[in-house]
Amino acid sequence: MTRSIEDDWVARFADEVIAAARERAPGRPIVCASGLSPSGPIHLGNLREVMTPHLVADEIRRRGHDCVHLLSWDDYDRFRKVPAGVEGVDESWAEHVGRPLTAVPAPRGSAHPNWAEHFKAAMAASLAQLGVRYRGISQTRMYTGGAYTDRILLAMRERAHIDGVLAKYRTKLTPEEAGDDGEGAAGYYPYRPYCSVCGRDTTTVTAYDDTTTALAYTCACGHRETVLLSEHRGGKLVWKVDWPMRWAFEGVQFEPSGVDHTSPGSSFVVGGQLVTEVFGGWPPIGPMYAFVGIAGMAKMSSSRGGVPTPADALRIMEPPLLRWLYSRRRPNQSFKIAFDDEIQRLYDEWDTLGRRVAGGSAAPADAAAYHRAVGTADGPLPATPRPLPYRMLASVADITVGDPVQMLRILAEADPSAPVTSLDEVRPRLDRALHWVTEQVPPDQRTHVRTAPDAELLASLPAAERDALRLLAAGLEEHWSLEGLTTLVYGVPKLRLGLPLDTKPTPELKAAQRAFFSLLYRLLVGRESGPRLPTLLLAVGAGRVRTLLGAGSAGAGQ
Repeated sequence: MTRSIEDDWVARFADEVIAAARERAPGRPIVCASGLSPSGPIHLGNLREVMTPHLVADEIRRRGHDCVHLLSWDDYDRFRKVPAGVEGVDESWAEHVGRPLTAVPAPRGSAHPNWAEHFKAAMAASLAQLGVRYRGISQTRMYTGGAYTDRILLAMRERAHIDGVLAKYRTKLTPEEAGDDGEGAAGYYPYRPYCSVCGRDTTTVTAYDDTTTALAYTCACGHRETVLLSEHRGGKLVWKVDWPMRWAFEGVQFEPSGVDHTSPGSSFVVGGQLVTEVFGGWPPIGPMYAFVGIAGMAKMSSSRGGVPTPADALRIMEPPLLRWLYSRRRPNQSFKIAFDDEIQRLYDEWDTLGRRVAGGSAAPADAAAYHRAVGTADGPLPATPRPLPYRMLASVADITVGDPVQMLRILAEADPSAPVTSLDEVRPRLDRALHWVTEQVPPDQRTHVRTAPDAELLASLPAAERDALRLLAAGLEEHWSLEGLTTLVYGVPKLRLGLPLDTKPTPELKAAQRAFFSLLYRLLVGRESGPRLPTLLLAVGAGRVRTLLGAGSAGAGQ
């Protein structure tokens, strides 16, 4: 399906944001925003929260506008539960439930001072690899530093109005949802203090004086206290009030949100009313983004609790490819990130697109998505100098068990007219393929070349199959390159049928080729299938191939 420039969702949102900014805040930098809570490993679904505004902000900068991408680290949120599968963490962390994320100890062995910083660091490192430029904001610093005090006092003065807006959408809430909303037995208060004794947010505001700003609260731990809210720095607005307050404070023009935030009565819907009626700002342009799924995860389901992170994806794919997955789909379209064999097909699609872009035949929207993947307004991202097919590199890494000497030998022989002379030419793609093979391919699916001929199978072969093997063995030296071996393995069945080598595939020929390929796999690796045969033959070496096919051991590639 051909995609026109009208399918370029990034450009369309950039148009809308620029127009809105000219009307609302002329002369000021355009603000796109994201928010992440470092409550545990920040996963690939969360990455869409960052990549969507990044791509729009980057497009705005490409057009010459002053634009900043704000990333709010919601590190002053409460620690809700102990996540599963995090190394260095056990159930003893449950005692910190209810405390700010920056007040929770980091996992054992971490170099970071607290829980939030530990998980922020991993995400920040991935964003750097992805070329995402942003201005980070710690909500702990903003709240405890008093940046929001005036707006907190405003929200408390307007609590009846806020309560009225929320009441239009309230349904039967769980106790936790009611707390997020700010509703309580003593009345509605949009501010929740952290207890000055136990440090948790298991508090209930019991009274507030608008004139003096005296706020009284009790805590589940038994502590009671009255503080002056104008001076108090140990608490925060409830989420449905906090978010629109920040839109106004930061002048946000664009911020996407997940589907759970865009339903009737959700944070985004309620926030859009509160930001104008209470805080004097505007609701941002805010598309809903859809689910990001995962195709295959060999190890992460046990070690990570089923939550792969950007760092996990960047172990097996280059940053431009991961950027492309987020740039080519509209935010409301779901997609999957491949950790299984699908990654090879994905790389084939990516390389094909690159050739089409270079040749000028790519659809406009596809070309735009490609250019946004390979670079930003700040310049191109690092690239593999010689991007050989990922599936080929994965096969080479698999067959050689990652041995650099053997990998270089095979890659040098793949194209004798332009041999690879250093593995650096094919990095970092080679490293990603090696990681995929060693970390994601199950052991029983790895390739193990036979150490000795299958004498029983060879003895049972009819004369026609033995002739086919002799033809293959005889042609190895002449065809010893990836292209030549491809011609050879497809050509032997044609010769056996008395057909010219340029014969177009027919059902009979395809059946003969499949049977021949299956025989080669059984003799070489003891299975019915495996890596692409030309790559496998290069990896095994001509001498060893002849031995395993029962045809001697002299010749090329020994």
